[in-house]
Amino acid sequence: MSHALPQLTQAVRTFTQLLSSTRRGARLARLLTVTELQAWGAAQDLTERAELVVAELAANAVRHGHLPSRDFRLALTFVPSAHHLRIEVTDARGDRLPRIPAHHAEFDGIQVGGRGLLLVAALTDRWETVPYPPGGKTVVAYLSSPIGG
Repeated sequence: MSHALPQLTQAVRTFTQLLSSTRRGARLARLLTVTELQAWGAAQDLTERAELVVAELAANAVRHGHLPSRDFRLALTFVPSAHHLRIEVTDARGDRLPRIPAHHAEFDGIQVGGRGLLLVAALTDRWETVPYPPGGKTVVAYLSSPIGG
């Protein structure tokens, strides 16, 4: 009797980092994302999209989710065999939920504000906000790539 041998698959890769709720922390989140995904052999298109998504979500965590003396958290989960990435950005302000505004503000005919989440929606398979007890929130974005690194 022959038995099928189990297939070896690449391990799921994870990364988590607390970052200061500052512009520097948001920039570091973007750079760490690119570094980790490149080290994990993620496809370039996935890495580039993730860089933009993390830049926006981290900037939002700093701008809208900041509380004094509270950091924000970046977490990445990459499944190499499926070319799937989960991005989580957690901040302390569960009372301020991100949303795409129905109407964008304009300043002298130039559209300002609200475009970042439109970018996130365009670059991800989907995104959502979930509570992070006791009072924070996590914005979760899902990205996938049809090709490997």
